[in-house]
Amino acid sequence: MTTDIRLARPAEYEAVGELTVEAYSSDGFIPVRSEYRLTLLAAADRAEKAELWVATNGTQLLGTVTFCPPGSVYREIGADDEGEFRMLGVSSKARGLGVGTALSEHCVERSRELGLRRVVLSSATYMTTAHRIYERLGFTRLPERDWSPVPGVDLYAFTLDL
Repeated sequence: MTTDIRLARPAEYEAVGELTVEAYSSDGFIPVRSEYRLTLLAAADRAEKAELWVATNGTQLLGTVTFCPPGSVYREIGADDEGEFRMLGVSSKARGLGVGTALSEHCVERSRELGLRRVVLSSATYMTTAHRIYERLGFTRLPERDWSPVPGVDLYAFTLDL
């Protein structure tokens, strides 16, 4: 299957938000009434204040990721010379097809295009499938930047030097 990665179009923002929520909630990563659910749904805001990328097969949205360049309010742990990405989600129908890997690789390439020295990201401790993708791509843990946005949610930091 061919996967194309491009910026999300305004007409897709609602569907992108719903895909992101579906990806997180289908794995039990967010409760139905979670405040973070609202952040995941806010695709238009992410497109305005960061870069909202989608993976498609030409007709269907397969996945999405928010790339947060320096200056983006969506950055959490990135320094000025680091790329950062968040909210990577793959539709349950597209799992196992390499979409998460392709979106992650795109963020690495985007960081290179911007002349940044490395890429960082945060991932919940229980998102082990994502951790395997990052490790296969050469990311390593960055424990000094591990953090917790709310009690009970612990995030690991990962990094990849470019």
